Amino acid sequence: MIFCVEDDEGIRNMMVYTLRASGFDVCGYGDGEELRAALEGELPELILLDIMLPGEDGISILKELKSHGRTAAIPVIMSTAKGSEYDKVIGLDLGADDYLAKPFGMMEMVARVKAVLRRVQPSASKETLTAGKLVLHLGEHTAMIGSERIKLTLKEYELLRLFMENKGRAFTRDQLLLAVWGDDFLGETRTVDVHIGTLRAKLGACGEYIETVRGVGYRLEVGA
Repeated sequence: MIFCVEDDEGIRNMMVYTLRASGFDVCGYGDGEELRAALEGELPELILLDIMLPGEDGISILKELKSHGRTAAIPVIMSTAKGSEYDKVIGLDLGADDYLAKPFGMMEMVARVKAVLRRVQPSASKETLTAGKLVLHLGEHTAMIGSERIKLTLKEYELLRLFMENKGRAFTRDQLLLAVWGDDFLGETRTVDVHIGTLRAKLGACGEYIETVRGVGYRLEVGA
């Protein structure tokens, strides 16, 4: 399911029609309140989010999405006014996965949606995740390097799984805290640093896959 948030009804209808014709399930919404109501029912695979919305702009909505554990991992493609470099930079810094500059072609939109979904979301049918020499067996809840099983705590495993499901994507400490520990956790973001440290140590040479992104947080990158 893809959620398309666009206040211009004509553009929204065209986006929804094109995505459906391309084989996607899509729902369209006109503003942030409609999006929030929809998110209470189900979580989409991806959100297309216009920056210029009535009442509350897309940047504020993006910030809210990325600050809550339930929605932090949903990939977001922002649509911005042509030439709005500031909006593009802010959106990417806040965790947007890509952007479309208006006016954009419908086929370009479909291509970017497919590219983001390939990059950030493994197939639901996959029973394993791989990154370099690392393999996660999801059904068995185990981590392997070659034939060696790595003993991880639950939080270490969930961190590694989140990284491997979103290879190349940078997460802030707050995003990691919410995604892995949940909204009701009362500790500090230092908790994330400690767990990243122990995870890297347990992974040995593969621990280098988890990179520190200065001024942001962490990401998993293989072969960089």
